Amino acid sequence: MSEAISIDVVKQYLMDLQDRICNALVLEETDGSVFKEDSWDREAGGGGRSRVLEGGTVYEKAGVNFSHVFGDGLPASATAQRPELAGRSFQAMGMSLVIHPTSPHIPTAHANVRFFLAEKEGAEPVWWFGGGFDLTPYYPIAEDVKHWHQVAKQACEPFGDSLYSEYKTWCDEYFYLKHRNETRGVGGLFFDDLNVGGFDRCFSIMKAVGDAYIPAYLPIVVKRKAMDWTEQQKEFQLYRRGRYVEFNLVFDRGTHFGLQTGGRTESILMSLPPLVTWKYDWQPEPGSEEAKLYSDYLVPRDWLAEL
Repeated sequence: MSEAISIDVVKQYLMDLQDRICNALVLEETDGSVFKEDSWDREAGGGGRSRVLEGGTVYEKAGVNFSHVFGDGLPASATAQRPELAGRSFQAMGMSLVIHPTSPHIPTAHANVRFFLAEKEGAEPVWWFGGGFDLTPYYPIAEDVKHWHQVAKQACEPFGDSLYSEYKTWCDEYFYLKHRNETRGVGGLFFDDLNVGGFDRCFSIMKAVGDAYIPAYLPIVVKRKAMDWTEQQKEFQLYRRGRYVEFNLVFDRGTHFGLQTGGRTESILMSLPPLVTWKYDWQPEPGSEEAKLYSDYLVPRDWLAEL
């Protein structure tokens, strides 16, 4: 079966992507900080390779994880929209990362690419790909947002004119805090349950998205890492990080899947920032840079047309 044979190819790609991203990120760290690797096994089947850099000059916390887990039954987070898959055995593998920079001028960035396979004796296997990347700035710079979306669009172009628009809209809708009535950031790409057009095409889309992350993010890090920032700006960054925590714990499917399948908690929650604050009913001062984030950036927009 071609899909089963291809599992090893997907796994090899994801582990290589983890290597490439870690190597590229650490080159921009100015104090010699490096990723620490922690390999782990899951009692019910599978395991992973977690890499975390903490306390750097550029990256306050950066986590880049690979995992490959399997089991006899899919959890509720995976079958909520596809109940016909309940009771199937599964394999799930993916590479996920979250970067929480030290400077308020460098956005937080997230990326994830993944593959699922669900099987049942006497039935055709069901597989799908998912993933994407999104950007969460604190003091946005328009050219950075445009660059991010230009790279995202270029990654999608080989697969049709409408793919960027479709995945960009999906990202805006997915990374949305309903209880706050605001997007988590300025978006990017998001897709899930991708199995249309054959395995090779779907795998190619996932690879295009995964490969685009460093070209999209690293130029922003390089441009902004030397900018001066104030304690007030740092305080606002910590306050806005609270939104990131709220989304990951309340809405994120990956977090729910990991916890429901008995994954390694430390690796699942590596996405959370090391420092964060909440303030009761805080509002930005009218006309301030902080207010501009809310009015101009935390709303869905056609960034490439407007900037």
